Amino acid sequence: MRHAGRVALACLAWLLPRLLTMPAEAASPLEGQARLEPLAFSELAGWTQDDHAEAFAAFLRSCRALAAQAAELRPAQPPDAALLAVCREAVAAPPPSRAEARSFFEAHFRPFAVRPLSGEGFLTGYYEPEFAGSRAPDATYRVPLLSRPDDLVTIPQGQSLPGLDPALQAARQTPSGHEPYPDRAAFEDGALGERARPVVFLREPAEAFIIHVQGSARIRLADGSVMRVAYAGRNGRPYTSIGRLLVQQGEMDLESMTLEKLMGWLKQHPGPARDLMRQNQSYIFFREASELAPGDGPIGGAGIPLVPWRSLAVDRTLWAYGLPFWLEGELPVTLAEAEPLRRLMIAQDTGSAIVGPARGDFFFGSGAEAGRRAGLLRHQTRFVVLKPRSRS
Repeated sequence: MRHAGRVALACLAWLLPRLLTMPAEAASPLEGQARLEPLAFSELAGWTQDDHAEAFAAFLRSCRALAAQAAELRPAQPPDAALLAVCREAVAAPPPSRAEARSFFEAHFRPFAVRPLSGEGFLTGYYEPEFAGSRAPDATYRVPLLSRPDDLVTIPQGQSLPGLDPALQAARQTPSGHEPYPDRAAFEDGALGERARPVVFLREPAEAFIIHVQGSARIRLADGSVMRVAYAGRNGRPYTSIGRLLVQQGEMDLESMTLEKLMGWLKQHPGPARDLMRQNQSYIFFREASELAPGDGPIGGAGIPLVPWRSLAVDRTLWAYGLPFWLEGELPVTLAEAEPLRRLMIAQDTGSAIVGPARGDFFFGSGAEAGRRAGLLRHQTRFVVLKPRSRS
C-alpha cells in the first residue's frame, strides 16, 4: 500500500458536512485526463495464456469487501452499480477453473485501452519490506515508526477544510480550529512531542524511510517472531521522490538506479541522506497489524490484504477499487534483461505518487527478492481497464 483515518472520520462525521467545501459539479473523473478506447479481448496480447483463476481469486477478495461494505483504508472512487452486480455474481459462483474464470471476465467486462491525453502509461513496483527491529529502543534499534497522533484529521478525498490549502490531505485539530499538519523535518525535530508514540524501532533511518514509502513492513524481532506494521494515516503533505532528487543532483543516473543502490547510498552518506529524506514532506504513521496471518499480504488502500503479482495500486481519485486492469509491457529481471508483462491485475491499493489515469504500482510481494524486482520496475506500460457490462 500502500498508505487510514477511519477513527478520525467517524468522530468527525457530524462536523465535516458543515466544514468541508464540496466540488461544484460531479464530472467524470477521467474528463480532461484520458479517453477510453474500446477493444476486443482478442486484441489483448497474451490474454488467453494468463491464469484467470488466479486473477479471479484476487478479484473475489475485492468483491467480498464491496459486498460487506467494508471500510476502505484510503477511500477511492465509489464502485458503480454494474461493478457491484458483477461482484454479487462472483461471490455466488463456485471456484472456477482457469477456462471458466476467463469466460467470467469476458462475459461480464469489456476492455478499454486507457489513453492519457498527455504522456504514456507508466508502471512502477512496490513490496513489503522485511527488517530487523525491536519493540523497545536500545543502542542498536533507535529509529522509531510512529503511531497515528490523536489530533490528526484525514480530509476525505475531493474535499477541503476552510482556510487550508486544498492540496492538503490531512490537518491538525487544535482548540481554535484546523491547521496544516507538520512535515517530516518538523517531526524529526520533535514537533509531535508526547503524541509521537513509537510502534517499533529499527536500526537505520533509511530502513524507516523505505517502510514509509512502501506503507507496510514485516519486522523480525529478537525472539524470532515477526511483527507486521500497516499504514494508519499520513500527514497529508506532498510526496517527493528522493530517487529523482539524487538523479537531479548527479549522484546516480536513472538507467542504473535500483532500490539496493538507493539504500546503499542512504546508509553510506548519513548526513546528506538525512537532509535528502527531509525534502520529502510526506510522513506515514503505522499500527501493529496483528490480525494478519503469516501468509497474508499487507493491507492495501481498499482495506484488504494484497495479493502478490495480482494487486495493483491506482490513482484513487480516478478509479474504483475492484476494477480489473490488463497490463502489457515488460517486467525487468535485471537491469539488462526483462520478461514480457501480460497480466490481469485488480485495483486494490493506491499511493501518494500514483497519480494519473494510466499510472500504476505493481505489488511484488514481501521480502528482499520482491524488493529487488520492485526496485527495477519503472517502465512504460499499456493499461487496459475492464469495465463491467451494464445489465440494464
